[in-house]
Amino acid sequence: MANSTLAILDLENISIGESGAQALSEALKTNSTLTTLILYENSIGPNGAKALSEALKINSTLTTLDLRENSIGENTAQALSEALKTNSTLTTLYLSSNAIGDNGAQVLSEALKTNSTLTTLDLGGNSIGENEAQALSEALKTNSTLTTLYLSNNSIGENEAQALSEALKTNSTLTTLYLSNNSIGDNGAQALSEALKTNSTLTTLDLRYNSIGDSGAQALSVALKTNSTMTTLDLQHNSIGFNGAKLSSVAIKF
Repeated sequence: MANSTLAILDLENISIGESGAQALSEALKTNSTLTTLILYENSIGPNGAKALSEALKINSTLTTLDLRENSIGENTAQALSEALKTNSTLTTLYLSSNAIGDNGAQVLSEALKTNSTLTTLDLGGNSIGENEAQALSEALKTNSTLTTLYLSNNSIGENEAQALSEALKTNSTLTTLYLSNNSIGDNGAQALSEALKTNSTLTTLDLRYNSIGDSGAQALSVALKTNSTMTTLDLQHNSIGFNGAKLSSVAIKF
């Protein structure tokens, strides 16, 4: 990239493929101005993502990388993880709908334990379940930079919600957590409620489409009476009836 002024490059959905991603990667190794690269839905595949990972080890200006819906797979997540351990400029990484699977989420979690610059991580739609949620939770207990985490459209149930809740009790930087379209249920909501009683940094919690009923709503309502930092709690499209709504309204009065 000979251009010395370009800061944002948006190549969304133009089918650059693997070869295009590899060419961009070579350019990123020497470019010193680009801060945002959007490659959403480009079929770059595992090899394209691996090439970009190598570039991230050298590049010192890119702050935002959007790789959503590129079928990078779990093996490539390992390459990205290694890059995150050394890269010191990337702050935002979008990886939703990439089939990174069990191993992918776990190796990225390991990177979060040492990375000190990433503030936003999107892992939505990646089939993250119990083991992966546990790994992420352990990372959140020590990570001190991540402020926004997207985990929507995964396989997070009550056990996974419990693990995340334990992390929220000690984490002091996360402000926004997206958990919509999972299977948290009442027990998961109750676990999250316990965390909200002590957490003092989370401001936004998205729990849409999670099969939460009246008892889950009640637990959240009780937590809101003592929590002093939450500004947005999204409970749309759950199974909260009149009693749950009534309890929620009581919490608002406090």
